[in-house]
Amino acid sequence: MAILCTTLMVALPARADLEKIQKSGVLRVAVYDNFAPFSTKTGGIDIDLADALAKKLGLKLTVMPFTAGEEVGDDLRNMVWKGHYLGYGPADLLLHVPVDPQFVNEQPQVKVFAPYHTETVRLVRNVEKVPQYNGMSSLAGKQIGVEKVSISAIVLLGEENGRYRDHVKIFTTPIEALEKLKSGELDAVLANRSEIESVLGNDARFEMREVSFMRLPRKGWTVGMAVKKDNAPLAKLLQDATDELFASGEMAKIFAKHGVQIVRP
Repeated sequence: MAILCTTLMVALPARADLEKIQKSGVLRVAVYDNFAPFSTKTGGIDIDLADALAKKLGLKLTVMPFTAGEEVGDDLRNMVWKGHYLGYGPADLLLHVPVDPQFVNEQPQVKVFAPYHTETVRLVRNVEKVPQYNGMSSLAGKQIGVEKVSISAIVLLGEENGRYRDHVKIFTTPIEALEKLKSGELDAVLANRSEIESVLGNDARFEMREVSFMRLPRKGWTVGMAVKKDNAPLAKLLQDATDELFASGEMAKIFAKHGVQIVRP
């Protein structure tokens, strides 16, 4: 009886949260701001995904863009389970959350679920300026672009005791670096595969390839969704909707619309 009562006490608020969302007719989805190709002021993969999920639930969409905090845990607090101290948030759902067992275990206030893409870092080079690639030594003396405060910048600046540091060019966004590569101002760029694909597409002037760094996760990292821990009914509906998007091929079409090949976890 005690177990049953406890279960009901947990389930009732969760059901009430879902009913509140359904009554409002709106699904509020938080997305990272200025995060191409996933979310920009003009759209993106995560914004299209949020719209598709809302439609599956019979709801209208409200997008809540926000600037990333110093840590993902800050983002989860501000946009999922508590809200920002300035009064922004929380949302009903946050997209692009790392799906990592250790990280998830350290976030007791949220439920992370529905992995929908695996990201990897890739090197893309101008094949005319760097005809052959036989490891990082092929880029010695070449101008290489990276995004500031990114895993690409961290691994490249530290590679071989800083051998390439003097030739690394730092940009505000990876898209900016890739545009400079496209215009011929750089020889190569280290960035996420989705970013490279969205800017360069199948341009034969450039070749993208896998690179290996000791501090870089070789298999990449997977992203999914997050809701408040006690909002299991909403998570279930969103998981089912995500499964339907994959089964119908709509998820792949959303990524393809932005020039990205989805990698299903």
